Amino acid sequence: MLLAAATVGVLGSLATMLFRAGLEFMQTLFGRQPAHGMVSLAHSLPYWERLLLPVVGGAVAGAILQWARSNLPPQGANDYMEAISLGRGFIGLRQTMARSLSAFCSITSGASIGREGPMVQIAAMLASLCGRWMVWPPERLRLLVACGATAGLTAVYNAPIAGALFVSEIIYGSVSSATLVPLVVASVAANMVTRQLLHYDAVYHMPAFDFASPWEVFTYLGLGVLAGVVAPWYLEMLNGSKRLFSNWIGPLWLRLAAGGLVVGVISVGWPQVWGNGYSVVNSLLHEPWAWQTVASVLVMKLLATSASSGSGAVGGTFTPTLFMGAALGHLYGSTLHAVLPQASISSYAVVGMGALLSAATHAPLMSILMIFEMTLSYQAMLPLMAACVMGYAVAHALGGKSMYAHSLADNRGAPGGAGR
Repeated sequence: MLLAAATVGVLGSLATMLFRAGLEFMQTLFGRQPAHGMVSLAHSLPYWERLLLPVVGGAVAGAILQWARSNLPPQGANDYMEAISLGRGFIGLRQTMARSLSAFCSITSGASIGREGPMVQIAAMLASLCGRWMVWPPERLRLLVACGATAGLTAVYNAPIAGALFVSEIIYGSVSSATLVPLVVASVAANMVTRQLLHYDAVYHMPAFDFASPWEVFTYLGLGVLAGVVAPWYLEMLNGSKRLFSNWIGPLWLRLAAGGLVVGVISVGWPQVWGNGYSVVNSLLHEPWAWQTVASVLVMKLLATSASSGSGAVGGTFTPTLFMGAALGHLYGSTLHAVLPQASISSYAVVGMGALLSAATHAPLMSILMIFEMTLSYQAMLPLMAACVMGYAVAHALGGKSMYAHSLADNRGAPGGAGR
């Protein structure tokens, strides 16, 4: 089992790097010069290309999904979470490749979704293929798929500890040695490969974390309360968009094109909504932003993400949630800075990422370690722990479900899903 976990860890990391290289090639092709992320690409394009590219990309992505539904019979689970928690560990090759190609088209054309979800799905699918080739029983096959998902998460976020805990805490619902040991092996193997080949550094380059006074922990607890209140509303907006688009009576390709049109219209004035938002978050941490600008970008990013995700574009909402948390924390820190000048706005932006992630996923331990590994800032740990736990407690007390509970509930009722 441990040897197989290490093997799928290597395969999963290589698959994510190949997908990433394809995205970077397309960004260079569209921008006619090397682009540093989707926001940089959006800034380099004239307004009419910024408007039309998400529409064309959405139409192509929808046409691929529509073709796959008509020509590829459903095999196994719809995604890796379903395969691990509800299914038998079976993830179909052709369906996954079709959905990944659709995601590739959406992401490279500016959809406001995360590129990480399709990468993790491919890594999990490769693990499923390996387990079926070895004719493993369902229980061991599910665990191997979990190892593949862990490898994908580790490779895309450069977070080996949080990658393993994500699967344990969110998918399995508990942390036990029987599952955690092979997950850690897969995570270590994936991280070794990515570090050797890509020389990864921190995802978010954080300035010095300024924790002015022990009393400041109470202000971070206040940020956790705010995140816990906002998270259910944020998830309800995403799910409301899905319900709205589910009433669409036209072809699927036209529905995704409509979602792309919303993104395109917004990006004419706010190009920051393209992609997963890594570059914007790093800018929030290092450059001065007016609070009015942050507030407008936050609202527009929420609308763009709702349109992309709700229309059916294949991609993740994990990284856009980090974007929302950083903007929310920045606004909170700006308000506090006006009263307490010693308050560091960038510090609240970093803690805001973890607080909203914890409140949205109901996984505080994973959220704490995820932000720590993505920033490599040990000084942030104490306020991060306080805000993440408080965010989870408030969101849980308000009765909201986690973003992945909604996803699994949809899969139980999906045609051909494991819940049938």
